[in-house]
Amino acid sequence: MRLHWHRRDLRVADNRGLSELSEPPAGVFVFDENVLEHAGAPRVAFMLDALASLRAAYRERGSDIFIRHGDPAEVLLDIADEYDAELVSWNRDYSGLAQRRDELVAEELKEWDVLPQQFHDAICHEPGAITTNQGDPYSVYTYFWKKWRDREKDDPYEVPELAEASDDEPIPTLSALGFEVPDASIPEGSTEVARGLLEEFLATDVFRYDDARDYPAEEATSRLSPHLKFGTIGIREVDAAVREALAGADDEAADSVAEFRSQLAWREFYTHVLYFNPSVVTENYKEYDAEIEWEDDENLLAAWKAGKTGYPIVDAGMRQLREEAYMHNRVRMIVASFLTKDLLVDWRHGYDHFRAQLVDHDTANDNGGWQWAASTGTDAQPYFRIFNPMTQGERYDPDATYIKEYVPELRDVAPGTIHSWHELSAAERDAAAPDYPAPVVYHSQRREEALAMFERARGDTE
Repeated sequence: MRLHWHRRDLRVADNRGLSELSEPPAGVFVFDENVLEHAGAPRVAFMLDALASLRAAYRERGSDIFIRHGDPAEVLLDIADEYDAELVSWNRDYSGLAQRRDELVAEELKEWDVLPQQFHDAICHEPGAITTNQGDPYSVYTYFWKKWRDREKDDPYEVPELAEASDDEPIPTLSALGFEVPDASIPEGSTEVARGLLEEFLATDVFRYDDARDYPAEEATSRLSPHLKFGTIGIREVDAAVREALAGADDEAADSVAEFRSQLAWREFYTHVLYFNPSVVTENYKEYDAEIEWEDDENLLAAWKAGKTGYPIVDAGMRQLREEAYMHNRVRMIVASFLTKDLLVDWRHGYDHFRAQLVDHDTANDNGGWQWAASTGTDAQPYFRIFNPMTQGERYDPDATYIKEYVPELRDVAPGTIHSWHELSAAERDAAAPDYPAPVVYHSQRREEALAMFERARGDTE
C-alpha cells in the first residue's frame, strides 16, 4: 500500500499527490499540535467539516483516510508499519514552518526505509518557476502577473483509484482539540460546495467583477477563499474554469474575468514571496533605516477589534469578521490601513487577530495584505498614501448598506450623516445615534503623525 498525507489538500479531485502515484493510495490526516497552536477556531471548524467530506469521498471509493493526532513522522511511520506501506506522498506547503516540518518528516521516513515523495500542487507554478530575467524572485506583482498569466498551466488531475482500507478512528470535535465553538457562522467545507460557488460565480458575478468587487454590499466576490486555503478545490480546476469563462466573454466582460484571474495570481505571488522570505511572518519585508515607532495603544487596539472606533466602515468590517469569520477584501484593506496609519498600531497585532478570527486565513496571503497596508511589504502601498476611512466608506458604500447591515446602531441614520460622522458635534452624534461611539482619533491629525513616524523610520528628519 501507499499512503498520501493530506494537509491543505482536502479533496480527491485535481490532487497531484494522489493522482501521480504508481499504486492506489489510502489517505492520512494528522492533527499536529505545532500547527494547531497557530490555528483559530473558525479555521479548525471549517477544516473538520472539509475532513468529514474528504473521508466520505474515500469511503465512497472503498478506501479510507486514517485520522490521527500526534507527531506526523511518528504517526506516518506507525501506519506505514501496520499496513506495510513503502511510500508516503504529500503535496508541498511553502511556509518556513511547513518546510522545516516536511524536511524532518522526510528524514525520519527514510531512516526506516519508507520513501517520502513530495509533489507541487497547491499553486499553479512552484516558487522559482517565475523569476526575473536575472533569475531572481519577483518583488513587484505586475511583472509577476504578466508571466503568470501567459505561462501554460497543467490540466486538472483526475480522481485516481484508491486503495482498499478502513479506519474506525472518529474525526475529533472542536472541543476535543481544545477549541471553543466559534460564535461566527462558518461556511460548509467540501469539494461539492466549492464547485457550486465557482459555478455560480462564473455564471453571473465574474462578468461584473471588475466594477463591483470593491463594493461590499454588492456581494460580487466568489467566496472561494477558505476552499483555496484548505484545498477543497484544486487551483488547476479553478483556473481552467476561469479561462473557459474568459474565452467565452466579450471585451468588457473579459476584462472582469481577467481581473478575477489576477487575484488568483496575487495569492500565488505572495506564496512565492513567503517561500523565499520566510521571516516575513514576523518581520517587515521592507527595510527602514530605523525602527518604526508604532504606538501600540492597547485601548485603541481593543476598540478596533470590537468594532467601536467611531469610523462606520471600519466598525462594519470588524463586526462582519466577528459574525462571519470573514471580511470583504476592500474592507480588509480599509481596516488594516486604519489600524496601522490612524491608530499607529503595529501590523503584527492586526495580522494575529485576523489569524485567530478568519476562516480563510492564509499565511502568505494575509501577511502580504497586512504588510501592503502597513507600507512594510513587497510592492506595498507607499507610506504617504493613507486611506481616509470616511472617504473610503462614502466611495465604496455610498448608501451605507453594508455599514447598516453590521452596525445596527446606525440603521436609522441617513447615509450622509453616517459618512460625515467624524465632522458632527457631540450633540449631533447623540441625536442621530446615541449608542454609536464618537471617533476614537481624528484622521487628519493621525495622518500627519503617521507620515512623521514613517519619515523618522526612513531617516528623512534630523
